[in-house]
Amino acid sequence: MQSKITGGATSLLFTAKVLNKYDVKFYRCADTGFIQTEEPYWLADAYSSAITKLDVGMVYRNLQLAERTGDLLLSSFNKSARFLDYAGGYGLFTRLMRDKGFNFYHTDPYCQNIFAEYFDLNTLSAGQRFEMVTAFEVFEHLANPLEDIKRMLGFSYNLLFSTELQPENVQKLDDWHYFSTETGQHVAFYNQASLKAIADQLGYNFYTDGKFLHLFTQTNFSSNPLAPAKDGFLLKKAKKYVRKAGKKLGQPESLMMTDWQFIKDKLNGEG
Repeated sequence: MQSKITGGATSLLFTAKVLNKYDVKFYRCADTGFIQTEEPYWLADAYSSAITKLDVGMVYRNLQLAERTGDLLLSSFNKSARFLDYAGGYGLFTRLMRDKGFNFYHTDPYCQNIFAEYFDLNTLSAGQRFEMVTAFEVFEHLANPLEDIKRMLGFSYNLLFSTELQPENVQKLDDWHYFSTETGQHVAFYNQASLKAIADQLGYNFYTDGKFLHLFTQTNFSSNPLAPAKDGFLLKKAKKYVRKAGKKLGQPESLMMTDWQFIKDKLNGEG
């Protein structure tokens, strides 16, 4: 099977059960380490619901991304311009960003826009350009990454996106939760080398926080705009104080990951 990033050779990485009924081959790109499934013939089944039962982190993720995106727009882009959230699901991120004062619009043909209904791409005239397009938790769903990314960049010269980068030495299904074979929607898995290869092919600069958040842009920044900010001494002390105060009050731990595991077990018939 040819790599969907380079067109070059791949090798079989493993075979896994997807949606608990399809035996699916996963391949690794010899040039970049990009991991892809075989052609995803099961997607109609996987997208019977656009938002999966395992996405218990959707609200938390959107809140965190709204903070980080807002900071980036204030520091490095035209904050008064118009923005587009691509494949934006229920429209929650668009609503959060509009609440912060950023003129965001939403598009997603496969999911009902609940939170930003009157601020959808289809309410604007055709051919609109935007200061930035955001695409959060989208890249891992792309069966044809280069084609779809080109489509996103047709709206803007700046594309901010999230996808979890591969951990080191992935060899089998159990090495990484992000394969998410219970839902069948994740079919493309990136590392820094594969994202850099895409940016190079398309003529874009590539920046990353090294974990989750990434940027394709025509702008050549003097420093990485996604580099994590370092807390000053006083801020570190304040955060430590808040954590200690929360523990004294009996603040419970988040149930997000335990809920995720509980639902995962249910989907696998183990609960």
